[in-house]
Amino acid sequence: MPPLPHRNLTKSNAQFRRAVQKLPLGVSSTFRYWGDDRTIYVDHGKGGRTWDIDGNAYVDYRLGYGPAILGYADDRVDAAARRGMEVGGVFALSTERELTVAERISKMVPAAELVRFSNSGTEAVMAALRLARAFTGRESYLLVEGGYHGLFDAAMWMADMEGWTPGGNDDPEVVPYGKGIPPTVKKLAHLVPMNDLQRLEDTFRRVGNQLAAMLIEPIQGNCCGISARADYVQLARRLCDEYGVLLIIDEVKTGFRVGKGGIQGILGVKPDITTFAKAVANGYPIAVVAGRADVMRTFRYGGASHGGTYTAHSVSLAAAEECLRILDETPALETLAGYGQRLMDGISAILNARGIVHSYTGHPSMFGLFFAPEPPDNYRAWKTSDYSFYDRMAYFLHDLGIIVEPDSREPWFMCEAHGLDDTCLTDTLAAVEAAVDLTLAYPEAAE
Repeated sequence: MPPLPHRNLTKSNAQFRRAVQKLPLGVSSTFRYWGDDRTIYVDHGKGGRTWDIDGNAYVDYRLGYGPAILGYADDRVDAAARRGMEVGGVFALSTERELTVAERISKMVPAAELVRFSNSGTEAVMAALRLARAFTGRESYLLVEGGYHGLFDAAMWMADMEGWTPGGNDDPEVVPYGKGIPPTVKKLAHLVPMNDLQRLEDTFRRVGNQLAAMLIEPIQGNCCGISARADYVQLARRLCDEYGVLLIIDEVKTGFRVGKGGIQGILGVKPDITTFAKAVANGYPIAVVAGRADVMRTFRYGGASHGGTYTAHSVSLAAAEECLRILDETPALETLAGYGQRLMDGISAILNARGIVHSYTGHPSMFGLFFAPEPPDNYRAWKTSDYSFYDRMAYFLHDLGIIVEPDSREPWFMCEAHGLDDTCLTDTLAAVEAAVDLTLAYPEAAE
């Protein structure tokens, strides 16, 4: 049997013991906690790699859940951000650059007729749902199982896959993400499975006249990159039109990543409202709510409220201006997608040589890896794949210098820097090969 890999985490373990005294779970986001002895603390990142405080280097496919689309500490974007510092930071007033960035977004995304800025994806989706309610005068909304729209009460309802048994006639129970979410909010949220056209039509017939909005991630950024078919999204568009519902396409993760015009451009569907965030400024905090002019102008006195002290911060705006310019005017997106395709091909060669059945979902710039003959096209189908093999493999990948989310429901994200550094691919494939063999040899290791 191959020897188990060892990674020195002495300093990270010590930092955790200190941090847990002042920070719940020793971190500032629950999803950064990977166990008392495996939670890492970052020293720095550059390009497609991250280094922890113990000096361990990792090829990083988490990329902060996608923001570092060009790579960490990109010299071009950071230079622009420093110029933004010279503007002065926060004024709670507007600057000329807001219009410059908004014009770039509208140029890249035809549906983005008007633009407002926020600070995070959660804030942007909160504002989008509030806007839809203000415009339609309705309160309820439709979510797609497996979708993720941020950490706010209205969006934190999910299909309970842990308690659901495939093959029966019952739907998964709709449950909150965790405690602290008022059960009274649940009555406003309706869930449908992805890519089930009949269920979508039935749901609109039943509650369509009550819905303010349908929210959908056509590539599910927190569910393995499971993707909506074009006919499903096009049906959603037609039903929204028929019932007076606003279609919100959540491109917090896909926007300016899978293409200049986002996933909506690939699918040929024009939403009423779109949200962007992760890739807008290569990691600087900024988000976008954009959409139809008549809908967006509901943001006004006496209409839907929208604001925030830190919105359109001078540093983030300057970074966004340069990042979007690079994505729009250079081959960066082709570079990172091409790298993703080579990575998938290399992983497939390793798995095929061992007779391991697998498939991919999503897009080469953000893909999900499945151990099933066909990729799932909805969250319920994910339940039938061998995600336990993935979770064990991810455990070994960390020890072998590759960062991926430990949970199979998070895609692998590519950045331009990966595609410009040949060693990222060779290092990754060597680690994947070793991790697959370790997973086969030690099936209980990450349990």
